[in-house]
Amino acid sequence: MSTDKERILIAEDEESFVDAMTLGLSREGFEPIVATDGQRALDLFHETQPDCILLDVMLPKISGLDVCRQIRKESKVPIIIVTARSTELDTVLGLELGADDYVTKPFRMAELIARIRALLRRTTESSDRPRTDEEVLRFQGITAYIDRHQVVVGDNEVKLPPKEFELLILFLRNPGKVLTRDVLVDRVWGHDYYGDTKTLDVHIKRLRNKIEPDPNSPTVLTTIRGVGYRLDLPRE
Repeated sequence: MSTDKERILIAEDEESFVDAMTLGLSREGFEPIVATDGQRALDLFHETQPDCILLDVMLPKISGLDVCRQIRKESKVPIIIVTARSTELDTVLGLELGADDYVTKPFRMAELIARIRALLRRTTESSDRPRTDEEVLRFQGITAYIDRHQVVVGDNEVKLPPKEFELLILFLRNPGKVLTRDVLVDRVWGHDYYGDTKTLDVHIKRLRNKIEPDPNSPTVLTTIRGVGYRLDLPRE
């Protein structure tokens, strides 16, 4: 198997989409790897260690959501959920399980390629960042260890998928500052992100569930209507 090309695992059982994605990815210099059911997707994930995964929700044997859940237990590999359903439920569930992005069928190949490249670029930038003494950020009982990708709230460690972790770090580095939705999407998903802000909303909701005393009445990560979000400083 080639090692100089970035490998994209396509977990999809619809032949027409498999053919289109395989052709499109190959033309862009990627190495597509195809799994037509959930169990095969997990097997190929372990065998090939892909650089990115395109994961259909409705897969035979093991659903795409369950595949996403299992992969996230052991890897931070970028995952893009692919769904044909009109309901938003699959999209939201996929993002809550740790997927980085989503596309809805039918999609434009150019848009899909752009999303893949944006995720891969951010992954590369993160891994290439020089390591010195570990940076530790603290705020109102929240402690984040950057190199270890570890977050402690109070006395309890909380598990954050990659994008939730990136969002939290961005807020921790800008306490008291309003971060617009455009800034958040640009800094976490990349300036060439094609998707809507639903992805951001789901990640903010999940992050609040893990750092807020009462997620239904947020006091740490607050919404500034029509603008964005702010990590609130303690009130005197």
